[in-house]
Amino acid sequence: MDGLPGERRAAAEQGVSAPPAKARAAKPAAPAARAPYPFAAIVGQEEMLRALLIAAVDPSVGGVLVLGDRGTGKSTAVRALAALLPPMKAVEGCRFGCDPGDAAALCADCRARGRLRAIETPVPVVDLPLGATEDRVAGALDIERALAEGVKAFEPGLLARAHRGFLYIDEVNLLEDHLVDLLLDVAASGENLVEREGISIRHPARFVLVGSGNPEEGELRPQLLDRFGLCVEVRTPGDVPTRIEVIRRRDAYERDHAAFCAAWEKEQARLRRSILAARAHLSQVSVPDAALERAATLCLALGTDGLRGELTLIRTARALAALEGRDTVGDAELRAVANPALRHRLRRNPLDETSSSTRVERAVAELFGP
Repeated sequence: MDGLPGERRAAAEQGVSAPPAKARAAKPAAPAARAPYPFAAIVGQEEMLRALLIAAVDPSVGGVLVLGDRGTGKSTAVRALAALLPPMKAVEGCRFGCDPGDAAALCADCRARGRLRAIETPVPVVDLPLGATEDRVAGALDIERALAEGVKAFEPGLLARAHRGFLYIDEVNLLEDHLVDLLLDVAASGENLVEREGISIRHPARFVLVGSGNPEEGELRPQLLDRFGLCVEVRTPGDVPTRIEVIRRRDAYERDHAAFCAAWEKEQARLRRSILAARAHLSQVSVPDAALERAATLCLALGTDGLRGELTLIRTARALAALEGRDTVGDAELRAVANPALRHRLRRNPLDETSSSTRVERAVAELFGP
């Protein structure tokens, strides 16, 4: 025993075994999670930022598609939105985050309960990876419980986690067709139906779909493209001062993200208050017949299919008016949101190489004046 270290020799003399060195060593503290880049600190890209704020105010707008060059802050903006959003009320213990104030939209478990207790929880912003399986997205049998307890239990998927929040798909134009079909079904119904392995379950799945991608890497299926309420285009800044400011802020964030986020918290809080105020004011914003006529005339001039263009245009203009504290939708709001609401709904003319954005701008100028 003389060759043993002191602690182990003493333990051996007492007839007990000392814990191994690895067990005695203190576990290193887990590194603190890095806070997302502040939404308020993003430079430029006004159309993208405004579209995301509008979707946060009124989810019925129908989602946001962000198309543009690589490295222009598309993913940064979407993930920054998660930290900006005010918390929401949800039923305590609900797997789907049901709204306790909306009895018609409760899941089966919540309807079967008696009194529902509400808690505050962050608005979910869920990433959908391109390589995700259908079971991972829609949900499937809980294998652990099936093996351990012999019961068939449902394990919620990403659609359940995204309920009442945002579902984000980076490189959405590369999404596999079977997942596109699943998203189209759920987006149309607001519910996810899972029937497999002896399980049949239906749960609410209403979320704001946010997608980003580079058009040079592939196009979206028309059915999915039509499901996005707004389509915004982002471009690499073309002026030196803007590029310098982007680099300066990003470098400051990378060097000390905690200090950078603290410096922008006041502006983040102001934006958060604006979202809450706009949500409360949204129902009071009126849309006069003149605005409805303008919207219908514009969509007719552009030849958009169906009436989804007019509906999205009016909803988006109303949300913008609420964000800016106005009581009525007028020409200014319609002009501001016409391009993101309509550019992806135009029919293609093989003989006309004019971009969709230019066609919308031209029609707006003819209707509203220069």
